[in-house]
Amino acid sequence: MYIVGAGPGPVELLTLKAAELLRDAEVIVYDRLIQQSVLALASPSAERIHIGKPAGRHHSRQEEVNEVLVSKAREGKQVVRLKGGDPFVLGRGGEEAAYLAERGVPFEVIPGVSSAIAAPLHAGIPLTHRDIASCVVIATGHEAHRDEDRLDWAALSKLDTLVFLMGVRNLGRIASRLIEHGRDPATPAALIQTAYWPDERVLVATLANIAEEAERAQLQPPATLVIGEVVRCRERLRIKETSQG
Repeated sequence: MYIVGAGPGPVELLTLKAAELLRDAEVIVYDRLIQQSVLALASPSAERIHIGKPAGRHHSRQEEVNEVLVSKAREGKQVVRLKGGDPFVLGRGGEEAAYLAERGVPFEVIPGVSSAIAAPLHAGIPLTHRDIASCVVIATGHEAHRDEDRLDWAALSKLDTLVFLMGVRNLGRIASRLIEHGRDPATPAALIQTAYWPDERVLVATLANIAEEAERAQLQPPATLVIGEVVRCRERLRIKETSQG
């Protein structure tokens, strides 16, 4: 059993190990954010099991995924669990690995390029910069909708660069909590929708109005939110033009 990171999308951004395992796989269990060019590496005879996660059913759906992985592995087949980005960066890969370990199923985890890093890069935004940003934090946007979440908003508000995954639906709450805890409302922010995919879009605004601008532009998940002075580097560093919404 292999839990494999597929990176942000394009087949050329796979690791060599990931590509090798896909070619040899007998069963591929994959998420919706996997490009067809990646799946095309697999043998035509490989069983392909598409596992999406409809909104509102993540917990029950994850249990189904776990059971599929164990069942297929116990058939003695080479199974690749293919996950977008990196399996251990807000991708539930740790939960799946723990489930396999508890049931005695041997596995190996193959890293992938996380969208938390790849999306800003593709948009021309460095997450760190010697002159303006010495640290970066990656967080989930899901926590923002809870009355009591595990994020320390006071601490986050003081850090150089913040990257939120899965935060589109909670943009307003993320911004308001940071501002409430002292972050300057004028701090630049960028929202990168489906980086490396044909419908990629990049929206640049401020922390104060990023939610309003994203709603006006009708940006949809999945998207990566970047907050910090590094966003100002975009105009100087981007190589290709991207839609501004």
